[in-house]
Amino acid sequence: MSLDPEIIALSMITRSPDLQGSNDWQVQLRDSIRDPAELLTLLELPPEGYSPAAGREFPFRVPRAFAARMRVGDAHDPLLRQVLPDRLETFDVAGFGADPVGELSLTDGTNLLQKYAGRALLVMTGACAINCRYCFRRTFPYAGNIGVRALAGGIDTIRADSSVSEVILSGGDPLILTDEALSRVFSELAGIAHIRRVRIHSRLPIVLPARLNNALLRELTTQRYPIVLVVHANHPRELDDETLGALRHYRDAGMTILNQAVLLRGINDDAGILAQLSESLFEAGVLPYYLHQLDRVSGAAHFEVSLDRTQALQRELQARLPGYLVPRFVREVAGEASKQPL
Repeated sequence: MSLDPEIIALSMITRSPDLQGSNDWQVQLRDSIRDPAELLTLLELPPEGYSPAAGREFPFRVPRAFAARMRVGDAHDPLLRQVLPDRLETFDVAGFGADPVGELSLTDGTNLLQKYAGRALLVMTGACAINCRYCFRRTFPYAGNIGVRALAGGIDTIRADSSVSEVILSGGDPLILTDEALSRVFSELAGIAHIRRVRIHSRLPIVLPARLNNALLRELTTQRYPIVLVVHANHPRELDDETLGALRHYRDAGMTILNQAVLLRGINDDAGILAQLSESLFEAGVLPYYLHQLDRVSGAAHFEVSLDRTQALQRELQARLPGYLVPRFVREVAGEASKQPL
């Protein structure tokens, strides 16, 4: 698939003039588009071309930095389709439910989830910069599992369990928290001798690259343990110059950066697109890590790619790319000791 930068640039939405060149990610976050009709109008598409019912069930939010990468006049734009509420979300489909990976049985009033040996996951927040329609936690009961008390309880559990060597910060999106809030968590974890590394899973570096500023970089590179940043890009068009530049800056500072993607029907279920995604990521210092089979959450059935097609794509990628650029094709199965290779 050929992407002509000049043609793409001419077909993008222009960002708000007051945000041009701004490094204030919080201002950009507050300026996010919250009405699907506004986004469709900006894209010169019929403003009624979305499902209000789906939008009420799972709210809509898109940063303008991400919307700026969408093609004007293209109702099938792969970035638009990831975020636009669709009437298909309102259909009940057998096999799709509220708890696709069995997390609800693991919650205990703290923000801690322990699925795999040696690792513990802290659900830091229920907020995201962007609401992806395929999100496997779109129905997660955040209200009972986040907050200061829940966080303290989760950290106390980690402190008491010497088998935990890696802590994963997740959400929602942990990088939506301020640097000060993150610093307090890092300091608490630094005092636990058996913690060897921390992993942060975040979509913000992709959809709002201004978040990757120098202040955050100092926080991430001055801890007593290494921090691994796991970003989430599904399509090569998500990686514009600003995003690639921010990722390279962090890579050059010594950060380990991985990418995990979700295989989505009609968006990235194409070997050429997936190969270009891996190549673009690697050029920015990001290693392709996981390509997830869709978690079967209610409202996302229309994104599912069949297992046969998934395995065919894996074979095509293995034939096209060196092994280190082929992400691991996996799916998560509730109760299993690890992610399952496909």
